Amino acid sequence: MTEFPAAAHDAAVTDRDRLAGSAYRSDRDLAARQALYQWQTPRYDLPGMVAERLRGVRGRGRVVDVGCGNGKFIRRLRQDRPDLDLLGLDISPGILAGVPGPVAVAEAGRLPLATGSVDAALAMHMLYHVPDIPHAVRELSRVLSPDGLVIASTNSARDKAELHDLWRRAAGDVLGVGRGPARVPLSARFDLEQAPSLLGEEFGRVETIDLSGTVAVHDPGPVIAYLASYRAWADQYDVPFAATVERARAILDEHIARHGVFEVRCRAGIVVCRR
Repeated sequence: MTEFPAAAHDAAVTDRDRLAGSAYRSDRDLAARQALYQWQTPRYDLPGMVAERLRGVRGRGRVVDVGCGNGKFIRRLRQDRPDLDLLGLDISPGILAGVPGPVAVAEAGRLPLATGSVDAALAMHMLYHVPDIPHAVRELSRVLSPDGLVIASTNSARDKAELHDLWRRAAGDVLGVGRGPARVPLSARFDLEQAPSLLGEEFGRVETIDLSGTVAVHDPGPVIAYLASYRAWADQYDVPFAATVERARAILDEHIARHGVFEVRCRAGIVVCRR
């Protein structure tokens, strides 16, 4: 009960039916996780940072967003860089329905692109969902032009520890034990500590940019929405999911009434790669 079992974790976070048919069937749960950062200090304009990193891609430079999700980065690039030739790829037809085209359903391990055909590739908070991460990194390298770059992002292994503690306390209360089972840690297979070495297998220059900050909420709503956004993995928790979310809400209500605020330390980053 202390940690989520490694084999079960890998199967749960890479299952294509679960990802395309539930977790990312629409952008409801992804948007809930993205929304939590509205309360982070300092605030990072991550799409703006990506656009700035792409300043060297000129003319009709081709950029592919692999695992583009709800199109957060594509929308910003269409606004800031209308000169770019953008393509969004994702395994979920449902989430792609709301993304401005062109888009296509595709796997990171089998990119439908010619060798050396893109000037930049984005892999934002998605490589931990890929069954074979080294192979996906090789695919990113294969489709990249000689002077191109890859921008990836992920969370640290120490990200949002307060939410993990909150969940285990709530789960323990529901089960009548001291501490309940751990949450499913999505980014554990490709966290910020591992990312530079995994990407460094294909890229000679790897730069990590820290995006640490603190989320401070005065109402349980954003945190509860974040916890509830993991509903696609509810069967993996060994505890009634909805009951645990509601118990977490009660704990937060009490904490905020006493302290005025609930704080979560966020640790994430982007990794910029060149050959």
